[in-house]
Amino acid sequence: MPVLLSPPEAAALFPVPGVRLGVTEAGVRKVNRKDLTLIELAPGARVAGVFTQNRFCAAPVQVCKAHLPAGEIRALVINTGVANAGTGEPGLAAARATCEAVAGQLGIAASQVLPFSTGVILEPLPVERIVAGLPAAKAALKADGWFDAAHGIMTTDTIPKAVSRQVQIGGKTITLTGISKGAGMIKPNMATMLGFLATDADVAQPVLDALLKEVADLSFNSITVDGDTSTNDSYILIATGQAGNATIADTASADYVAFRQAVLDVSILLAQAIVRDGEGATKFITLQIEGGKTREECRKVGYAIGHSPLVKTAFFASDPNLGRILAAIGYAGIDDLDVSQLRVWLGSNGEEVLVAEKGGRAESYREEAGARVMAAAEITVRVDLARGDAAATLWSCDFSYDYVKINADYRS
Repeated sequence: MPVLLSPPEAAALFPVPGVRLGVTEAGVRKVNRKDLTLIELAPGARVAGVFTQNRFCAAPVQVCKAHLPAGEIRALVINTGVANAGTGEPGLAAARATCEAVAGQLGIAASQVLPFSTGVILEPLPVERIVAGLPAAKAALKADGWFDAAHGIMTTDTIPKAVSRQVQIGGKTITLTGISKGAGMIKPNMATMLGFLATDADVAQPVLDALLKEVADLSFNSITVDGDTSTNDSYILIATGQAGNATIADTASADYVAFRQAVLDVSILLAQAIVRDGEGATKFITLQIEGGKTREECRKVGYAIGHSPLVKTAFFASDPNLGRILAAIGYAGIDDLDVSQLRVWLGSNGEEVLVAEKGGRAESYREEAGARVMAAAEITVRVDLARGDAAATLWSCDFSYDYVKINADYRS
């Protein structure tokens, strides 16, 4: 079960003017499963995207990267079950054929379609099943299709992930609704995840592009479940411009500041939902690293802790085997780290316990306090490197027996 995460309610997901979504069962890999999602965008919508940095990036990622700069995007198509990664030229041909089929259904150009796939790597995409399913997906298109779409992009997720917000910007009500999927093979750059966030705000394309990169860094690029970077990860930000606000083009304006915060808030919630639903997860762990010379070295320390199987299994067992955290900090890659200045706290349920200082166990630390904190479902690890003013926050989870079982059985 996800860690303190409830499924979204359909009524709580606001339609975004200029966006329609349709979901169907195409039998891509399994029968009786929603596995094909079509998203139609009204003319004039602006789209930005960030993608995996895995060198084996999937065929649909390669096609997305080619189509995004080419002109106005009018549709997105997402299949689950087969990732279309590690499929060479036939995979690229399949991704392009999918775009052509969507274009034929909607009366647009193939270059105006972005394809996305998620699922098993190294298997050929059954493009004929996707093409056959597109008429049903088109027939299902509706403005309030976010709830169905959140289900339609799932793989090993146990629950759908979706967030909606409305904010006042420039005297207009701005709507933001997003969905994400992912539970394993999660680690930036990007985190196996897909994310799609739409807003009806009017935002200039250069601002949209720069904002997405910044927000992704603070959200989806700040999570880890298992340290594996997927081949298909993508995060897409859509702005339809139908809210009637003045175009947000100045990053120093109050409108931009408010819009940025709204996009960041939704993105963080969508990213955290992936960690909370991490494969087999029973604990949600926030890693607050402060006092660094640079943000990058803070992130190194956070990821060293968040990736460590020994740390993660200790959290699963609620075992305050805190030497594992110190060991991870020590091998994070900061060669001139003065461990005698470093301090570490564990926190949960409003309680924070100093566990390490002056190069060892804190004099005030008691084992029963550590065990009490570790027993909680949400735990914060705070580390002060005592080197500067930089900081970074990341999110991770524990490793349970179920993580092994889920991944051992995934293809069956």
